[in-house]
Amino acid sequence: MKLKSLGFLTCIYFFSAITAFTQTPRKTVVSISSDKFLINEELTYAGRNWNGHQIEGLLMNSRMVQGVFDDLNAETVKNWEYPDTKKWDADRNTDEFVSHMAKWKSYGLLSFTINLQGGSPYGYSQSQPWINSAYTESGELRPAYFNRLERILDKADELGMAPMLGLFYFGQDENLADEKSVVNAVSNVIDWLHSKDYKHVLIEVNNECNIRYDHPILQPERVHELIDLVKSKEKNGYRFLVSTSYGGGEVPKENVVRASDFILLHGNGVKDPNKITEQVEATRRVNGYKNQPIVYNEDDHFDFDQELNNFTAAISAYASWGYFDYRMKDEGFEAGYQSVPVDWGINSERKKGFFELMKEITGY
Repeated sequence: MKLKSLGFLTCIYFFSAITAFTQTPRKTVVSISSDKFLINEELTYAGRNWNGHQIEGLLMNSRMVQGVFDDLNAETVKNWEYPDTKKWDADRNTDEFVSHMAKWKSYGLLSFTINLQGGSPYGYSQSQPWINSAYTESGELRPAYFNRLERILDKADELGMAPMLGLFYFGQDENLADEKSVVNAVSNVIDWLHSKDYKHVLIEVNNECNIRYDHPILQPERVHELIDLVKSKEKNGYRFLVSTSYGGGEVPKENVVRASDFILLHGNGVKDPNKITEQVEATRRVNGYKNQPIVYNEDDHFDFDQELNNFTAAISAYASWGYFDYRMKDEGFEAGYQSVPVDWGINSERKKGFFELMKEITGY
């Protein structure tokens, strides 16, 4: 059989078989015990308490969804030009992401959210004319995206980090033709992750399932079907831990709570930190909650110099917290992690505030 006649996933398994004896052994496994995360069978932040709050078992994270970003629309790609070169470069973006990962980890960042359809490069936006999707219309995988993703996941494995991999983003899901294509994309991604023998990746099916998705299977009433699909795809006794998220301030519905291995919350729009603890408490009261870990993986509130902010409120309720930052009006290149092109360093005052508080809290 000629190689060019093989399907994309068949090629993955063909080359996996060839390289099986030379692939570097994986170093990192993420797991869950009750409401706590473990990395390589050790509780995260082992033994750590801060201001009377238990930190052990939490998973501090940051929204870094643009790590594999590209724009396949020739009309809009000019919007993402780097200030120094005046052109967009997807590989440069990923290379610079990877080059900063060890620095993030040194402050106690054990996870980050990356998404195969990104997020708004402006932070928030009504329309999305750009095309940033790791899938073809039929749900096949675009090799360039997965080459970039592999570089990030390999580095995370080396560093002992547990990334959250988002599969879909509203405003980009319509680039898949139909529900069959969505299902195909999910199956293909999980098969690809298994083919690489990754065991340190957490899955977020889609970012904010209750916000403007075209395909019903990505909407709140049915998204648990995709969670169950991920859970069903086991290889050699291992399956990926999986969840999905809702918009800011929302409490997940019973079907998602019952199906998920961990519960994802967002704090966008929650200006009063006391409402964060209320959101966590309300989540724990949802029918079907089984003491899963609760993780904020998106919150665009800061005030890191204040004793009470959304970060400290979350950990006081024993919920992990995730920093979301974008470049606001008239800010420089160094601001934000979602705005493209991205400065992946810790160079703005907000970034410094988050990382320094996280370092204090986690004891790194």
